[in-house]
Amino acid sequence: MRRNRTPSSLVVLLLVAGTCMAGDDKAVAPMAPHEFQVPAEQQVLGALQRIQARHEDTLPDLGRLFNLGYEEITRANPGVDPWLPGDGAELVLPTLFVLPEAPRDGLVLNMAGMRLYYFTAPDDNGIRKIFTHPIGIGRVGWSTPLGTTRITARAKDPSWYVPESIREEHAKEGDPLPPVVPPGPDNPLGRHVLRLALPSYLIHGTNKPWGVGMRVSHGCIRLYPEDIEALYSMVPTGAPVHIIDQPYLAGWHDGRLMFTAYKPLEENGGDWLAALELLDQRFREAPEGASTAAIDWGRVARITRESMGVAFPVQEDAPGHRQWLASAPLVRVEPVANYRAQEVESGK
Repeated sequence: MRRNRTPSSLVVLLLVAGTCMAGDDKAVAPMAPHEFQVPAEQQVLGALQRIQARHEDTLPDLGRLFNLGYEEITRANPGVDPWLPGDGAELVLPTLFVLPEAPRDGLVLNMAGMRLYYFTAPDDNGIRKIFTHPIGIGRVGWSTPLGTTRITARAKDPSWYVPESIREEHAKEGDPLPPVVPPGPDNPLGRHVLRLALPSYLIHGTNKPWGVGMRVSHGCIRLYPEDIEALYSMVPTGAPVHIIDQPYLAGWHDGRLMFTAYKPLEENGGDWLAALELLDQRFREAPEGASTAAIDWGRVARITRESMGVAFPVQEDAPGHRQWLASAPLVRVEPVANYRAQEVESGK
């Protein structure tokens, strides 16, 4: 796999690209797709976006810049070479997020979507902040247990006390590990850890950011270094953590019923009938002023079959697939938030 170019060179390239595109009236500044301030009952966050790739870009680097994981940005752009998307190629940024069905307090981790949400309490006006980030999850055979748990401790620059099962696995592969890995660049936990009440399971950073958005861990949840640092400063000990697996999500957005399908995890599969029931329930809960057009079940079937992880409208009066994707604003390729720009530029 091509990972030769460092993140610091990417930032230089992106800043140049943003300057070059600034004269194009069609290109607008990107939104910051990790923090939202919305009414407490809102079901969908963000907006779909598009970018034009430069000849040096890779999908993993662009994904990190726009707060997307590997699976998210590659599945939203089927047929595109992740390492050579091509100069001028138009890419979809799946930054319109349908919220999963889960309690809106503390952390919600959706395994199928490989995405984390942190819900703050609503203020006196019913407005809450929601933070969302891509995550890497356990590979097949090392799945993270589903259910509700809580944060029991937080640690900065942690040592990794390697579980015996992982040491045995590495020894068989000719890559022995010590009982304890001290803090530093070789520590796979990165610089920040949130410990769960589930024994041996953690939410942590990583020394291999390219693995975020993939199934590569032994069951722990890993985030980009800049994302876990931001969460570490906000999430208190004792915060609830809801670990769910929902490949199909539905919600109302600007008067349209939206549907997202992620590729179901191998071990759990996808409950197609549950997806139909969810859509039907959401349709009957239409907010005032929303479209009353019937659900186009053919579209729903296509979205489920393709599992792009993109939120599409599914009513009969909605734009078609191509028209919907083409309607997304074309944004300049530039860092979308200061902490992301600083972290990517530093090459961490």
